[in-house]
Amino acid sequence: MGSGGWGDTLAGWAWRRANARAARNAAKVPPATGFVSQPEPRTLGLVARGRQIVAGHFLMAGRLIEARGASLWQALPPDPAAQAAAQGFAWLDDLAALGDNAAKARAQGWTWDWIARYGRGRGPGWEPDLTGRRLIRLINHAPFLLSGRPSEDTRAFFAALSAQVGFLDRRWHAAGPGLPLFEALTGLIYAALALTGTEARVGAAVIALEAEAGQVIDAQGGIPTRNPEELLEVFTLLIWATQALAEAGRAVPAGITAATARIAPALRSLRHADGGLARFHGGGRGAEGRLDTALAAAGVKGSAGPGPAMGFMRLSGGRTSVIVDAADPPGGRAGLSAHASTLAFELTSGRRPLIVSCGSGAEFGGDWRRAGRATASHSTLSLEGYSSSRFGRGLGDALEERAHVVMARRIEGEEGPGLFLAHDGWSRTHGLTHTRQLVLSRSGRRLSGQDALAATTAAERETLAAVLHRRGGERLRFALRFHLHPDADVSLDMGETAVSVVLRSGEVWVFRSQDGQMLTLEPSAYLEKGRLHPRPARQIVLSAELDGPGAVIGWTLAKAKDTPLAIRDLEGDSPPV
Repeated sequence: MGSGGWGDTLAGWAWRRANARAARNAAKVPPATGFVSQPEPRTLGLVARGRQIVAGHFLMAGRLIEARGASLWQALPPDPAAQAAAQGFAWLDDLAALGDNAAKARAQGWTWDWIARYGRGRGPGWEPDLTGRRLIRLINHAPFLLSGRPSEDTRAFFAALSAQVGFLDRRWHAAGPGLPLFEALTGLIYAALALTGTEARVGAAVIALEAEAGQVIDAQGGIPTRNPEELLEVFTLLIWATQALAEAGRAVPAGITAATARIAPALRSLRHADGGLARFHGGGRGAEGRLDTALAAAGVKGSAGPGPAMGFMRLSGGRTSVIVDAADPPGGRAGLSAHASTLAFELTSGRRPLIVSCGSGAEFGGDWRRAGRATASHSTLSLEGYSSSRFGRGLGDALEERAHVVMARRIEGEEGPGLFLAHDGWSRTHGLTHTRQLVLSRSGRRLSGQDALAATTAAERETLAAVLHRRGGERLRFALRFHLHPDADVSLDMGETAVSVVLRSGEVWVFRSQDGQMLTLEPSAYLEKGRLHPRPARQIVLSAELDGPGAVIGWTLAKAKDTPLAIRDLEGDSPPV
């Protein structure tokens, strides 16, 4: 499903019907005859994925596609996510990145097959956000696509582009709020400025884009979904719209410039030491090179400062970064992909992620998607059988019982800067508040933590007493979980009182509990976009029980060995292909 998000409801049927009618009417408009100026590619792909596509077997929205001799449009499975990924033409970035004759033949073959099947307003893919996404890539890579093609193919290409511009001019307002609307409007602006005879469609789209940016992007540069990767996508689209307007000699509205100026510092705060984004609320690390390219194009200096950035708080020292989810999960429509990750953190040392969250499992099916949203899939405290935020009684995707952060402040520890945080996610159900204190040494070599569960008010103590009474003397079990990146080698040491973690850089980190809780290593999963299956991983688990008004667990994670001096850790993680 695209930007409408209506599913199989009556409203969804009416939305799709209106899209189809607008697409057919748009196909009747007189086509553009060429470009105002030579397009230059802005979207980036991966050569390795381009080679896979040419070889005829590749991933699309978590599905393995076999298209050795067939057209993509014949080989696609009847899966909405795979269909949307194909219709957005992101695969064109990868083929253009490869750029050889085989890649060009594959790109041209699939593009003109799409034009023949769907270019006159028929079939799938005529949704505002998908059309905007597709238009940007078709124009970006037009010289690559048109190279060596006969004049009749060129005319068909421009007719298809013009039909999509006409469709967006009629239907951009039907895109969902946030990212889908940014995609639709940016695609319309980008294409209408690039094609001859379509400039008149730009004005209303620019006004709408400025209005959406002002409404969606808050004063701290965040968006309602609190998804860092989605924030990067919005930022990138605003940069592309800005560049297109400037290159056409048009003024860039102040609201768009101000929005990009707010987002850039927030993204810097959400970026780990290795350059990847924190993986929270359905977001991944970000497309390779996208963040650096967008920040450079924006030309906005400075970071977000010591306060929260989109509800996340950051500690850094030396080559170590720690990013903590320090705000309530988003609710309502913005919370359809929200995770119960309150007070969870990630830690990266140099170019190596160490402590992570499992991530979004959306590409691996509904069960993995739901599992990835649970508190136990994040590096924080989890109460047996209960996430800190929970789904309602219905079958909807929104978290209805959401944890509320009751404390989030910076502290100065003896070793360095720290955070003191608390949430009430189990106050109503168990009478318990979770507090977490984190202190990172100034050198970045040691993270000290203390996690506590406590009944802090008379009402909470009464609720907790009732819960323990119902359990008939059985203690309440809880655990601290620290999910490890799958590239880390891990082992129990010192009579199972410590865990050694060896990174690919050669660094060794040691985890210890300060209070003698049971320390184990358990299976985990790293849910990463662009892979066919979840990656097996491990997690450090500190297990404990509560039979009174509270419990406290102290722990440390300290670097015991640096990267050997003879080795420069320059090679990053290979992108999934």
